[in-house]
Amino acid sequence: MRTPNNQIFRQFARLQFGMLWLCMALFVATPSGAQESRSPGWVVIPVAEYRTLHSKAYPVEPEPEMPPVQATLTRIDYDIHIGGELAKGHVNLTVDVLKDGWVSVPIPAGLLVREARLDNKLVSLMPTPASKGDGHLSALLSHPGRSVLSLDIALPVTSAAGTESITLPSADSGVTRASVELPRQGVDIQVGGGLLSEKSEAAADSKWVAYGRGNEPLSFTWRRKTEDHRTTQPLRLRGSLTELVSLGEDSTAIYAEGSVDVVQGAAREVHLQLPESITINQVLGAMVSDWQVTGGELTVTFLEPVEQGARFVMNGETRLARDGHIDIPLLRLMNTERDTGGVAVEVLGAGEIKDLKSHGLEEADATDLGETIASRQSPSLAAFRFRSGEPAGTRALMVDVARYAQQAVLMANIEEARYQVLMSKEGKTLVQARYAVRNNQRNFVKISLPPGAVVWSAALSGKPVRPGQASDGSLLLPLEKARGGEDTPAFVVEVLYSMRSTAWEDKGKAHLALPALDLPVSRTGLLLYYPPLFRVTPEPGSFRTEAYANPASPAFSLLAPPPPAAAPAMSIVNGAIAIGGPVSLDLRNEKDDTQALIDKFQMKSKAGRVTGILPIGVEFPAFGPSTYLVSELTSEGQFPAAELSYQRDKKAGAR
Repeated sequence: MRTPNNQIFRQFARLQFGMLWLCMALFVATPSGAQESRSPGWVVIPVAEYRTLHSKAYPVEPEPEMPPVQATLTRIDYDIHIGGELAKGHVNLTVDVLKDGWVSVPIPAGLLVREARLDNKLVSLMPTPASKGDGHLSALLSHPGRSVLSLDIALPVTSAAGTESITLPSADSGVTRASVELPRQGVDIQVGGGLLSEKSEAAADSKWVAYGRGNEPLSFTWRRKTEDHRTTQPLRLRGSLTELVSLGEDSTAIYAEGSVDVVQGAAREVHLQLPESITINQVLGAMVSDWQVTGGELTVTFLEPVEQGARFVMNGETRLARDGHIDIPLLRLMNTERDTGGVAVEVLGAGEIKDLKSHGLEEADATDLGETIASRQSPSLAAFRFRSGEPAGTRALMVDVARYAQQAVLMANIEEARYQVLMSKEGKTLVQARYAVRNNQRNFVKISLPPGAVVWSAALSGKPVRPGQASDGSLLLPLEKARGGEDTPAFVVEVLYSMRSTAWEDKGKAHLALPALDLPVSRTGLLLYYPPLFRVTPEPGSFRTEAYANPASPAFSLLAPPPPAAAPAMSIVNGAIAIGGPVSLDLRNEKDDTQALIDKFQMKSKAGRVTGILPIGVEFPAFGPSTYLVSELTSEGQFPAAELSYQRDKKAGAR
């Protein structure tokens, strides 16, 4: 039988044996675990990157933005009662506070405040610190949100010459509304700085409601209403009428300026007497509402009854005889006590007034009838003034007009032609023809090229164009037109063509034919480039040799024409440009050339897609020695030509 002590001993021994095995297992496992573990180590980064990572891991909440204003005055409502020399009432200020804490809200300046309440509680108003004793007050509000500040106010009533008024100060408010009550009837009211929206009269009161602009003071001005019996009085008018009759070849234009002065009553319309042959096309005027022609009478209606005066202008036309005895149609104001003014007659075109007869009219100078008549530049003009007397007196005017045949004159002209010609010893010729044209009516210029010529390019004012072709094979180049009544400035038409002729021998003669145009040419300049191995002498003819001169027409300077020669070193001697002389031409510097190239590249880059095929512009290749020839007054349809004698220069190779 086991005793309890022996049993406890055995359990203790087993426990010791188990702990021994556990220690041995840990001892064996420790080396392998130490070999597989890794040291955490260190990572070095810049301070800026560390702060960035730290801010991303622990972001800081941004501080709330402060409102741009602390408080805003949203609306002002006035309710005022006028009694005697003082206007009393109250005003409600709707305020939106946007900031936490105490906020100062300014009160509109100029108000006499007797009491201020906020949520039915008395509020103290304090002087504004920036006012420095000028009486500006402000209220202090302590919580954000919308509040309504009620003020009991008083305003002085200003009286002057039977007119009374009150003025409400301006304020930075979105809406300003004012209700004014006056214990009186029969008054006229005017509102300044706002709009009167309501006007009513009760048993013994007058009430007005107006809305102000906010940035301007709102004023109410009233006076006792006086009955105007002007509209019930008989109408008495004084009028003035100035008429201009322009006698044309096919029709006659009529222009009239009228005015009425109301002496008594009010004029709702005026009447004018018209001859049967006149057609009124338009009546204009600031007060004109409508006009109507009925039974030989023109009625002009005004927008409202005219109590002072009104002016209007009439335009019409009629058909009269071209020449001979002509009765001039005269307009006349009706129902006037006295009318003034006059009539002027002018002849348009080739004609003049040979004789005239008048009744009830007096001869006058054109300047006596106003600026409209005085500004006319007609060579044949007669002016008459109405004779003073009874307005119903008879007036008549008859003129005797003589017409003359008009001489045909040029509507287009070539004021200068410039040619650049490059000739080779093989017989090839390249011609650049440039014409400075003035045009008022023509659509095209007709250019007949020499036989066998082939067109390379054409341009109008420096822009490539497509020339047309007439039935006879000549070229049709478009022309610019002037506006009506204006003289067009000169512009340049250009054509570049080539042709072949007989090859040059050691000695001989050459014939240079230039294009023929259907317009006369005032002056011509020809710059001829010839082969360097030859000497060229112009023969006497329509062209003569002169020293080179730039084009006289300003149209060529606008297009920046090329210099007369392109060789690097040239000199002009006796009208010829020889190679080897000193440079006498103004060449652009390298900076200008670079900038021009950049501008050209940018223009092409921004051009985008173009519809259709555009013609190209070809530059003239100036090369070799040259001579300059001139000619004047080339008639239309004529082929100008230059005769040349050439001879091979034996010393040319030694240059």
